[in-house]
Amino acid sequence: MTGQPPSAVWLGGRDPAAPRLHLQHGPIDLIVEAFGPAAERQRAYEQAVARFQDILGVLVSELHELRRPLSKAHPLLRGPVARRMAAACWPYRDVFVTPMAAVAGAVADEILQAMRHDTALTKAYVNNGGDIAFHLAPGESLRAAVICNPDLPHLDAVATLSSEHASRGIATSGWRGRSFSRGIADAVTILATNAAMADAAATMVANAVNIDHPAVERRPANSLRDESDLGDIPVTVNVGTLPLFAVEEALSAGLRRAQDLRRAGLIHAAFLSLQGEHRSIGGETLLASERKAMG
Repeated sequence: MTGQPPSAVWLGGRDPAAPRLHLQHGPIDLIVEAFGPAAERQRAYEQAVARFQDILGVLVSELHELRRPLSKAHPLLRGPVARRMAAACWPYRDVFVTPMAAVAGAVADEILQAMRHDTALTKAYVNNGGDIAFHLAPGESLRAAVICNPDLPHLDAVATLSSEHASRGIATSGWRGRSFSRGIADAVTILATNAAMADAAATMVANAVNIDHPAVERRPANSLRDESDLGDIPVTVNVGTLPLFAVEEALSAGLRRAQDLRRAGLIHAAFLSLQGEHRSIGGETLLASERKAMG
């Protein structure tokens, strides 16, 4: 998993004088962009590259513990990313969850923290496969597209990320994503205090968008990926066309879970999608349910 060394490549961006950075090592694939004075951006990128060098290796050294389900005893973890993962997943220890549910968001948070150390950036983001940590100085904002079905891509919603709100992380989960899901949501997008918290919550809410129906096909996770932390727990591999009442029931279950998490202060907003039907909480300033053109 760590055989190849980490790579750092410059990518084109909106401004040719201010390229983005692509960091990749094994399964970790980051798109990083910083905004602000050129010298501050350069320092932030250098710090991101330096911090990235041992991220995967340290995670792999604790992988056995990170794949264990959380229980009453808090896991003893050494690496800062591993500790972020466990902290984000800890509120969900009453159900089956391992710290791996927050790995993508925790990596994004860690790299963003390195970029911000002793730099004066106006804004920045670290995008780890759609799980994004972002920084916004006062008065700054970013906009993120929500695309629920990558096979038929169109703009389902827009997340308006504003400095006046507490959210600094956004994450998406669903059965169509790169990680396994026990639910049937096409996508669940969450805004939270940081990316690790959003990542863990997106997993929980996506799992809750669920219903038993002949159109839903599931298989044991370890039959699809030997090393899956989910073991023989069934995960969704296909969702055929569902009747509207089934879609409504599944989305309602997920929405109740999202509302519980919002009341508990674990998330700020949520956007749930299943077969063209959408539900959202969090207000129009955070997640807009209608389709909008990007500005």
